[in-house]
Amino acid sequence: MANGAIAEEIRQRLGDCSPAERKVGRVLLAGWPASGFETIATLAERANVSAPTVLRFVTRLGYRGFPDFQSALRAELDERNASPLSLYESGTYTDESEAAAGPAGPAGLLRHGSEVFTNAVSRTLAELTPHDVERALHLLADPKRRITLVGGRFTHLLAQYLGLHLMQLRDDVRFLPDRPVERTAMLATLSRRDVLVIFDYRRYEDDKVTIAELLREQGGKVVLFTDTWLSPVAVHAEVVLPSQVGAPSPYDSLVPTLAVVETVVAGILTTLAEPGHRRMQVGEDTAKRLGLA
Repeated sequence: MANGAIAEEIRQRLGDCSPAERKVGRVLLAGWPASGFETIATLAERANVSAPTVLRFVTRLGYRGFPDFQSALRAELDERNASPLSLYESGTYTDESEAAAGPAGPAGLLRHGSEVFTNAVSRTLAELTPHDVERALHLLADPKRRITLVGGRFTHLLAQYLGLHLMQLRDDVRFLPDRPVERTAMLATLSRRDVLVIFDYRRYEDDKVTIAELLREQGGKVVLFTDTWLSPVAVHAEVVLPSQVGAPSPYDSLVPTLAVVETVVAGILTTLAEPGHRRMQVGEDTAKRLGLA
């Protein structure tokens, strides 16, 4: 199993499980990751199944037993909570074996960057499921829904990038304000017609979980862009689109996520078809009249 993929693997494998095993998976996901460190007896009681069912479930995931499962989860959480400083000091900030030594000179740096980014983008797009992408396109292209976007310390740039594209293709697109009064006022108006697009990557931000909870309580939908360790927001998300973050530096790369965003934009344009084309034309005409084109 790939690093950082335990919760995603559980989510994707639920359909292959027996009804009793699915109960175990849902209990794990509902309290993830803390639930993974509970005892077998506690998980069995919470899922209303037998202890052997819990063991069969983790075995189905490819682990030798429950201690092996928990050991893998501990290792994943160490990666999940890593900071650029800790990655720099450990020298393990990419999956490439040569990363610790570093590439030699500009030519080596360019070669290494090409390898890391190409691999990260390819893996990201290959590991996304068509069902999740289709569901994201359906939600983001639905003219009856209002779209609100929010990102984090760096990923607010991606939220703005996606939002600005959406504004050229459809109505009712906005960004969650930073100022507390404006943010509170906007969140207080959320309803079941709202779609909240959240970008949240490791060193996850607690407010994103609260925002997602507020929307789900009102019956709205959450589309989450995250890394392979999965933001805690994933528990509340209708769609989860994870990306690799490997980079030639200790800073997580946003290049694979940008590739996903641009793929989604292409899909939305195809989904909207003529209405999207008309919206683009009106925007272009308006920009020309304003001298902005």
